[in-house]
Amino acid sequence: MSQIDGHLLTACRQQAEAAGQAHLFARWNDLSPEQQESLLSQVASLDFALLARLWSQRGKTEGDSVTAKVARAQPLQDLVRIPHSSDELEERRQARATGETLLREGRVGVILVAGGEGSRLGLSGPKGMFPIGPASQHSLYQILAEQVVAHTRRVGRPVPYCLMTSHATDQATREFFASHSYFGLDPRSVHFVRQGVMPAVDRATGQILMSGPGTIAMNPNGHGGLLQALQDSGMFDRFRHDGVELLYYHQVDNPLAQVCDPVLLGLHRQRQAQVTVKVVAKQTPEEKMGVLTSIDGQVQILEYSDLNSADVRRTTAAGDLLFWAGNTAIHVFDRETLATLSRLEDALPYHQAIKKVSSLDASGRLVVPQAENAIKYERFIFDVLPRIQKCLVVEAPRDEEFCPLKNATGEFSADHVRQALHARSLAWLSQCCRVPEGVGPIEISPLRALAAEDLDGWQPPAVWPSGPLFIQ
Repeated sequence: MSQIDGHLLTACRQQAEAAGQAHLFARWNDLSPEQQESLLSQVASLDFALLARLWSQRGKTEGDSVTAKVARAQPLQDLVRIPHSSDELEERRQARATGETLLREGRVGVILVAGGEGSRLGLSGPKGMFPIGPASQHSLYQILAEQVVAHTRRVGRPVPYCLMTSHATDQATREFFASHSYFGLDPRSVHFVRQGVMPAVDRATGQILMSGPGTIAMNPNGHGGLLQALQDSGMFDRFRHDGVELLYYHQVDNPLAQVCDPVLLGLHRQRQAQVTVKVVAKQTPEEKMGVLTSIDGQVQILEYSDLNSADVRRTTAAGDLLFWAGNTAIHVFDRETLATLSRLEDALPYHQAIKKVSSLDASGRLVVPQAENAIKYERFIFDVLPRIQKCLVVEAPRDEEFCPLKNATGEFSADHVRQALHARSLAWLSQCCRVPEGVGPIEISPLRALAAEDLDGWQPPAVWPSGPLFIQ
C-alpha cells in the first residue's frame, strides 16, 4: 500500500479551495487509501485556472459570431472536384504517382482516432471492435488496419500506425490488436497514444462533479486532444526522427475510408497544402453533416447545428448549393504544422456541450439527472483550419468512401454500412466479370484489393456461392 504524499495533499487542498472546488475533499476521510490516492492523482492533474476561465465564458455561446460567419460564407476556392475531364484525370494520375512515392520513401504516417465506445451499438468495448464485414464479420479495426498492411506490402516498408485511444478504450484496444497479431502489421510500427480528459462541471454552479467515491466525472477532451496526445507521448519527435512528413488522419467508424489514399497524399503535396480535407457531397441540403466553406478567405467547418433551414438551402451566384461539402473526417496534415500548433496553449478552443451526467450529491448519494445538468468541454481537430495558411479540399465519391457506423438502427446503422461495403465490392467485381444474381453479401479484403483496378486478372470461381462471398 502506497503512502499518501502529505505535501501534495496539502497543496491540492489549497488549490481546490482557492478555486472554489473544496468539495472535492469533503468526504476524504470516508475513502479507502486506494481511493484517496486515486483522487489525489486526479486533482493534481486538474488545471484549475483553465476551468475557471472556461466557466467564466459560460452562456457566451458563439451564436452571434456563428451567425455572422454563416452570413460571410463563400464558395470554396482551393477545391478539387471529382474528375471528369482528361486534364482532371491526368492530375489525379500524377497525384497517385506522387503519393505512392511518398509512401515508398517512408514520408507518411497514419493516425487512427479510436476513442469511442460501442455502447450505442450494443457492444461492450471500443467501437473499433464492432464486427462490420458483411461476409467476413471482420471488425472495423481489422478492415482499416489491413489497408495499411496492404500499402506496407506494396511499398516494401512499414507505414507507421498511431492509434489515439481514450481512457475507456485504451487497454481493450491494445489487447485486441495483440490478440489478433496486429492484423499483420509490424508491432514495432504500431503506437498507441491516449487522449486527455476534462472534468464535467455542474451547469448551475461550476463545481466539478464526482461520479463516485474518490472519482471525478471525467470525459475525453475530444478528437482535438490529438495535438496534446502526440506532443505528450513524444510521437511528434518519433515521426520527425523516422522521416515522416505527412500524417493521414481518419476516424474508426468509417470502414469505407481509403486509408493512405495515394491520390489525396499526392494532391496535398502537389498543391503545397498544410492541411487537406476530403469531402463528399451531402445527400440532401438538410443532412446533418458538418460542411466546409470559405469564410474571410479561410477554409472552415460549420456544424450542421450552426445552419438554419434557410441556410442549408442557400445557393451561390451560379445557383449551386453553397453548403454542399460534407466533412468526412479524413485529413492529411503536415506533421510540422500540427507539432507547431501543439506547442501553443490556445491553439484549439474548448467547446461546451450541455449533457446529463450522473454524480454524487452532498450526502454521497448517486443522482441520475432527468435533465441536462452538466457542461462537458472538448476540442475539435478541425479547429486547426483557421490557424493555417493553406488548406486544400478534395471531393470523393460518396458511395466509394463514406458510410460511417453511428446508429443502432436506420441510416448509418450496421445494416446500412454492411450494405454499403457490399455495394462497393459488387461494383468493383462487376468491372472484371459478370456476377450472378443471388451472390452476396460480397466483401473484398483490403489485402486483395484497395481499388477496382486491383482486381485485374482475378479469376471468378468455377461455381459461384449462393450466399456470402469473401474475396481475399
